Amino acid sequence: MDVTLHLSQDAEADELLGRSPLAALVGMLLDQQVPMEWAFKGPRTIADRLGADDLDAQDIAVQDPEAFAALLSDKPAVHRYPGSMAKRIQQLCQYLVEHYDGDAAAVWKDADTGKELLRRLEELPGFGRQKAQIFLALLGKQLGVRPTGWREAAGPYGEPKSFRSVADITGPESLGKVRAHKQEMKAAAKAAKAGKAAKAGKAGKAGKQVEQQEPTD
Repeated sequence: MDVTLHLSQDAEADELLGRSPLAALVGMLLDQQVPMEWAFKGPRTIADRLGADDLDAQDIAVQDPEAFAALLSDKPAVHRYPGSMAKRIQQLCQYLVEHYDGDAAAVWKDADTGKELLRRLEELPGFGRQKAQIFLALLGKQLGVRPTGWREAAGPYGEPKSFRSVADITGPESLGKVRAHKQEMKAAAKAAKAGKAAKAGKAGKAGKQVEQQEPTD
């Protein structure tokens, strides 16, 4: 794994993501409730603060939890919720040590099918189905990991040029398209929620009117 990624829009951070399977996994783990660039810059920041050139699952797994949380909390913080994310990163690394001898790439190295790889990713701490599908799409689209049926297993994120996720970010232009798509999805979800609330409100009001019109004993 030695490719050029453009997920953080920071040359040094992207260089690490392109050569380090664990850094890529940690970046994906951090990618929630913060801008994408912030999340994927995190692995480089963590490595720098540990005085290392790469992330090591064995080393992170045995770090003192409070010290590791403090390391992520130092300004600038690695995440909006550095304490919670420090715990999740350690859980991920401990899982990798227990199940893959600390080798993050082993998660996908010998996966024969996209379905099997998706299952393995979903088993990682902090990886739900959506996050697992996005990372699977990133592996297939940009990192050359393409077991049989990987696009199908990645769902809509596996579609060519879909611009739905980090899997489609190759530079500033595609980053803008992905961000626009996310904003559209958020707006649609907000509108749908407002519509349901309004509908529920009308139903409640109608029910009250019926109650008021019913005769009492």
